[in-house]
Amino acid sequence: MEVVSRIESHASYLDYEATLGARKLIEEIMLVKKGENLVITADTATDMRVVDVTAAAAYAVGAQPTVIRYPTSSTSAVEPPAPIAAAIAEADVWIEFQLGYIMHSEAFRVALGNGCRYINLTGMDVQMLVDTVGRVDYQEVTDLGWALVRLLEQAEKIRITSPAGTDISATIGDRPINLRGLPATEPGQSVMLSGQISFNPYEDTQNGVVVFDGGAWPPNELGLLNSEIRCEVKNGAITDITGPGTDAATYANWMASFDDPNMYRLAHWSLGFNPGVPALTGRIVEDERVFGTVEFGMGTKGSWIGGDYWSAAAHTDASMNLPSIFLDGTPIEVDGKYMHPEIVEICRRMGIEGY
Repeated sequence: MEVVSRIESHASYLDYEATLGARKLIEEIMLVKKGENLVITADTATDMRVVDVTAAAAYAVGAQPTVIRYPTSSTSAVEPPAPIAAAIAEADVWIEFQLGYIMHSEAFRVALGNGCRYINLTGMDVQMLVDTVGRVDYQEVTDLGWALVRLLEQAEKIRITSPAGTDISATIGDRPINLRGLPATEPGQSVMLSGQISFNPYEDTQNGVVVFDGGAWPPNELGLLNSEIRCEVKNGAITDITGPGTDAATYANWMASFDDPNMYRLAHWSLGFNPGVPALTGRIVEDERVFGTVEFGMGTKGSWIGGDYWSAAAHTDASMNLPSIFLDGTPIEVDGKYMHPEIVEICRRMGIEGY
């Protein structure tokens, strides 16, 4: 997996800043309370400094943190070992840090059905915790998110293009627009890192070409892309995967290995706008939230997204550089920069470079 190198030469690297990020995660995002059972899942690819500082923050508010660490899975959205499924089924709060995440699995659905509040922070390291949580003004990011939600809710049709060749259109209609990163106020709530909107237009209206030239993961062989992955899309499903380099072949072979038609279905369209992620890193949670990016998910689709939902053998996400977004023909973003006056004003208020 190709990622941007971090300068993390010792255990105390950004330890004060990481403590602040962990406190915000526990107290302001997951709303962990005294007496609650918190389960933190990690694997052998997890930055355990993040796990330790998060467990300590939970213990400080009077919760009971339990940490589970196990071997890294070769893919994501698969069923975990039985003891892990049993633990999360009994959790009040579950924080998932492992690289081979189990969101979308049956164990995940059971845990949420039992009322567990959950957040997926797959692959998070100290730098990510500091940049995307500790140093982020959540209210400002939320304000920007709600402004984008309103624009999408008012639109009937969406078209996305990019300099690499993306050109895909669809009908949003009355499909829900989900703002991610809101505090976990309800039992069974699935939370994601702030700075993302996810939705899925009517499946049979999703047609065109999507070219991924940012990041893609899984499979583990990818991360930061070295060459483009071009996907032909018809009626909401990928019909062909091509590209000039090895990344497209790796992606196509991995998808085909499951022999599962649902792997090719577009599960969600997402807009990223976390100010703590100005550039790609190869870590998918960050790459989905690069400020101004567009990302697509394929494979298993969660019911929370809205519309039809389905299970697949796995789930994968991939992003593009410099997207343009048109709502009912009007551009709200051009080549990765927001153009709508309300969005521009919020970006200026946030101090985003270029606005």
